[in-house]
Amino acid sequence: MKKIVLATKNKDKVNEIKSIFAEFPAEILSLADFSELPDAVENGKTFAENATIKAKFYSDKLKLACLADDSGLEVDALGGMPGVYSARFAGYHADDTTNNKKLIDELNKINVETSKADYKCALSFIDTDGTEIQTFGTVEGVIKKIPQGNGGFGYDPYFYVEDSKTMAQLTPEEKNSISHRGAAARKMLAILKERLT
Repeated sequence: MKKIVLATKNKDKVNEIKSIFAEFPAEILSLADFSELPDAVENGKTFAENATIKAKFYSDKLKLACLADDSGLEVDALGGMPGVYSARFAGYHADDTTNNKKLIDELNKINVETSKADYKCALSFIDTDGTEIQTFGTVEGVIKKIPQGNGGFGYDPYFYVEDSKTMAQLTPEEKNSISHRGAAARKMLAILKERLT
């Protein structure tokens, strides 16, 4: 059976992608399944560039097919920030709490209560023969400064997909059905099914 490594240790991302790939005939691994590996240097200017950097880096290191995502939040009122810096908006070792605090601080600085925003995802697949495939997903929403819900991760409690419901209030299945990563993963799955099965 073919092995595909997800280039992340983020359990939430792993679970989201694994659930979409559940019936795909491959063994889906993550970086957590391997001993200590160096971090890929994500110095791309776009989600697509960073996803490809990660996929190539870990495919080369592990000599296995690799699937990498780079995703994040783009807030209109903040000129598209945090963008590719979403995971480290509050600094290199930031977590969800500090990143969300930074997001609210930045909105407070410009006296904005709500703003249109997008979650965006780029997925890159690098096969052992060097073949590269890339897919994308976007979900539109609104950032509000009042968090709701305990599900999801990242900026989900502040990202409203409906007037009164955030990503963090959705079930994992509901989130996967509309999310940026879910959309990109389903597109990737369709391509890989044709290529590998």
